[in-house]
Amino acid sequence: MRSLKNKKAEHDYFLLQIYEAGIVLTGTEVKSIRAGKLNFKDSYARIESGEVWLYNLHISVYEQGSYMNHEPERKRKLLLHQREIRKLYLKLEEKGYTLIPTEIFINEKGLVKINLALAKGKHKYDKREALRQKEELRESERQLKI
Repeated sequence: MRSLKNKKAEHDYFLLQIYEAGIVLTGTEVKSIRAGKLNFKDSYARIESGEVWLYNLHISVYEQGSYMNHEPERKRKLLLHQREIRKLYLKLEEKGYTLIPTEIFINEKGLVKINLALAKGKHKYDKREALRQKEELRESERQLKI
């Protein structure tokens, strides 16, 4: 299975550190993720009473699911070690830091995992500079091919 990436994450944030976490899901959510039916738009994680929760991750309803189907945008619990949660909590207390999901994948054991990034928001001029550097890199690669 291919991983599903949050394409806007690197554009909107400076990704400082990546954490791999488990995620608590229902059966129909896992089937929808395997089918690639999820959307990262505006999703983020927050620490509440010593636990990490993921908000606004839209996992589409599974078509073959009956009355047991899930709510598409419910908050979902993330599974991290307690020492990682403490480290993250201290960082998130500082101004400007946030936790955003960057990738969801299924590991070799068949478990759904999520990569969370400790991130700091970019300003508009940072985004423009990143686009400029990306375009210069593409142009130099084109010149080398010719």
